[in-house]
Amino acid sequence: MDITRKADLKTTDGPADFFTGKVTITGQFQRPAPSRVGGAIVHFEPGARTAWHKHPAGQTLIVTEGVGWTQLEDGPVFEFYAGDVLWCPADHKHWHGATPHAAMTHIAIQESVGGSPVTWLEQVSDEEYLAGPQKDDA
Repeated sequence: MDITRKADLKTTDGPADFFTGKVTITGQFQRPAPSRVGGAIVHFEPGARTAWHKHPAGQTLIVTEGVGWTQLEDGPVFEFYAGDVLWCPADHKHWHGATPHAAMTHIAIQESVGGSPVTWLEQVSDEEYLAGPQKDDA
């Protein structure tokens, strides 16, 4: 059994190539083979978000704090809340992050395929982000 204590978790800033705004990543991990599972605790300040990206085996997000938005390419923006669990299917282009006025933290869990858990794409534009959820989707 391997236990990493909270006090020993490392926190880094989310790289500007992959995030817009203030994002911190804590406890990032990748389990050794034969497991392919990896993940991290990711905190987004208000207005912060990921770039568009996709995961070869999908991604689960467990929202622990705050309010966030997410969108699949060509789909509506959805709002989610602390306690919600999100699933993004494999190879679906998407983004997620905080709302403009509220921070959000989630635990991200995904598997690596061919040695990589994610393919990063272009940044989400302010226009795409600020479109926000439809009234019926919130």
